[in-house]
Amino acid sequence: MNNFLKTPVENFLNWEKKKGKDTFLVQPIDRKYIEFTWERVGSEARKMCNYIKSLDLPKKSKIAILSKNCAHWIIADLAIMMSGNISIPIYANVNGGTAKYILNHSESELLFIGKLEKSDWDDIKSNIPKKIKKIDFGYYNLDSDFHKWDDVIFNQNDEIILPSIDIQDIITIIYTSGTTGIPKGVVLNYKAAATATKNLDLLFPLDGNDRFISYLPLSHIAERALVEHGGILSGGRIFFVETLETFPKNLKYCKPTIFFGVPRIYTKLMNKIQSIIPQNIIKLILNTPVLGSLFSQLIRKLLGLNKSRICITGAASISVSTLEWFNKLGLKIYEAYGMSENSACSHGNFPGNIKFGTVGKAMPDTDVKITDKGEIIMKNDCIMQGYYKESKLTEETIKNGYLYTGDKGVLDEDGYLKITGRIKDIFKTSKGKYVAPNPIEIKLSKSNFIEQVCVVGENLTQPIALVILSEGKKIVKEVTNNFSELLDTINNSLEKHERIKKIIVLKDSWSTENNILTPTLKIKRASIEKKYKEFYDYWFNSEERILFQ
Repeated sequence: MNNFLKTPVENFLNWEKKKGKDTFLVQPIDRKYIEFTWERVGSEARKMCNYIKSLDLPKKSKIAILSKNCAHWIIADLAIMMSGNISIPIYANVNGGTAKYILNHSESELLFIGKLEKSDWDDIKSNIPKKIKKIDFGYYNLDSDFHKWDDVIFNQNDEIILPSIDIQDIITIIYTSGTTGIPKGVVLNYKAAATATKNLDLLFPLDGNDRFISYLPLSHIAERALVEHGGILSGGRIFFVETLETFPKNLKYCKPTIFFGVPRIYTKLMNKIQSIIPQNIIKLILNTPVLGSLFSQLIRKLLGLNKSRICITGAASISVSTLEWFNKLGLKIYEAYGMSENSACSHGNFPGNIKFGTVGKAMPDTDVKITDKGEIIMKNDCIMQGYYKESKLTEETIKNGYLYTGDKGVLDEDGYLKITGRIKDIFKTSKGKYVAPNPIEIKLSKSNFIEQVCVVGENLTQPIALVILSEGKKIVKEVTNNFSELLDTINNSLEKHERIKKIIVLKDSWSTENNILTPTLKIKRASIEKKYKEFYDYWFNSEERILFQ
């Protein structure tokens, strides 16, 4: 592209030449680890590239990838870029209707299908437009009659002529999972993607010895930028997870040096340890010289994070108490801030510059402002070109070069940004008072009794909190006493109209499967409202402060 920014393909070819026989991707299949060298990945990507070219697709065609994270996801993505086309990543757990919408809206010509749950695939396969050409990765026991990856590349040449890429050319269109509404196609160019990866390397210097574990969806910009593009830039090694059940085992096998997790992942890891060892015992041991150091090393090893030098979190708010808990174990977690619309490149805490409770300082060459309404707006080279086929929405979102994020925030005297909520999440009580739920949820989530929480209260006189209990916290009396004390403590720190009237303990957990969480484990408030709103008045008017569904 130019002397300063390199495409993922350029970075990949550089490392293939230097480290051809070394392992690049590690894929667990049937509890065995299959290693893909840089040479093998390069050869298969070029062969698939030549097959794509043989299809005589229109120039810069859209090519979709619908699969859980796996080695072939990244190889397919490389092949798409090598052929000069545009990738359309689709979340593996979308319903059939959403998959059909994205494939049609993006005008995808070819679809790579790979690692999927049978229930998801049964819903999706009948919704794939017949005109779309299809290729099955073939390694993941998918019931399909599509062309298989190995068969397709068998007779293909692995020599190619790379297309000329301009920095303004589109690299991908990412359809946001969205907490509300129809998915929007975020159009990103090579300049945005390359700048985001360059900034990552500036703040967290990467090297060829780094190990990444890829388990959050590659369809999401953060995983794509940090793990896929970061792994390719650094010349490191990327490991994958076989199933949710094998995640702890796969994590320990990988021993990642770079680990990215959304807040809920860190909360679950913390709760896992606290379910084995009571927190008061942990605190006592950590405060004991020598023993505390040995204990923290043991815990890090138990979690599989004993080799991690950089732990990053983002996509949702994380409580300061969780950050402090891991910090005492010798794991400093760097909270960052970004979104698909800016290639996940806006703000970050980084070594030497960290302040718990904030998402850090602006990335290099990023201009940030807070509007009179408290909205965060920002400008840098990582901002999207716009929403695909949505010119009006694009004009509403990008004004004078600034991306209007939809998030509210404040900048402190040192330039650290604190997110105070989503503008669209703010609700009005029946008293006409406005409540921002996110800061209250962060306060509540400090309790190790709570795994998930959502504060609601539209048209109620006071807000109420809906919670899912942490694993192992089932004794009603113990939960009731803890939550009563929690309400007293938190309400004393809130404005009168923000104070929580009730805590409702729900029986069913929130997940992507029941459509309460997005693929990145953020709560869909609209889904919460749809599922529970009819009960709000009943719960609110009950005599008990703590209710169990």
